[in-house]
Amino acid sequence: MRVYVLLLTCLFFSVLGLAQRPKMMYEDTSRRGVPFSKDPHVVNFQGRYLMYYTLPPRLDVPGSGANIGIASSKDLVNWLKVGEITPEKDTAYEKNGLCAPGALVRDGKVHLFYQTYGNGKNDAICHAVSTDGIHFDRDPSNPIFHPTGDWNCGRAIDAEVCEFGGKYFLYFATRDKDFKIQMQGVATAPINTDFGRKDWTQACDKSILYPEYTWEGECIEGASIAKKDNKLYMFYAGAYNNAPQQIGVAVSEDG
Repeated sequence: MRVYVLLLTCLFFSVLGLAQRPKMMYEDTSRRGVPFSKDPHVVNFQGRYLMYYTLPPRLDVPGSGANIGIASSKDLVNWLKVGEITPEKDTAYEKNGLCAPGALVRDGKVHLFYQTYGNGKNDAICHAVSTDGIHFDRDPSNPIFHPTGDWNCGRAIDAEVCEFGGKYFLYFATRDKDFKIQMQGVATAPINTDFGRKDWTQACDKSILYPEYTWEGECIEGASIAKKDNKLYMFYAGAYNNAPQQIGVAVSEDG
């Protein structure tokens, strides 16, 4: 009888847990057998939503590195994995991994901006383009951007690209020369750009957002941009991973 009651109790709480589980949830277990997916970016393309996200290295493939997953949805609730973006053969710049995708749709194509991973100070921003949102062609000028100047170490990660004021802005995270403080920088390209390396110009020779509040610790990263009332709002992560990391917002009238 006690066993019967225990089983009924376990069943009840299992059903209750399923009922309380958030509806809008996506998880990818393909790489490690447990849910691991992060850095999502969603676009509406060809009658469906496509979500690009970071996948961790495979446990069964040494040196596989972080990669990018792709999931599709019609309603933003139910998602189905439809592809992966893995390093192309003979692309030395991304052989150690690629991740943190940011996407935009222009002229019937998806333009994906992502970072290399595992190269330390040499990590940089890359670009690829697709006509179906799943199969991508790399930009022949990759990597398309890394910062210069004494204020940073040369690294660029966490790309976010948006159109504003008649040009494109590329927001990125970088670190100081000591590879200790993470901060935000920005580059611009003309409105008719093909997003290749030749078009990007570093907009200023300093950080545009530097950690200064206690909760930001030594890190500002992961920028996501929203446009409203002729202003840009940047949502960003403050402090390193489990410091804890929290979300902040900053606003700009000139990008």
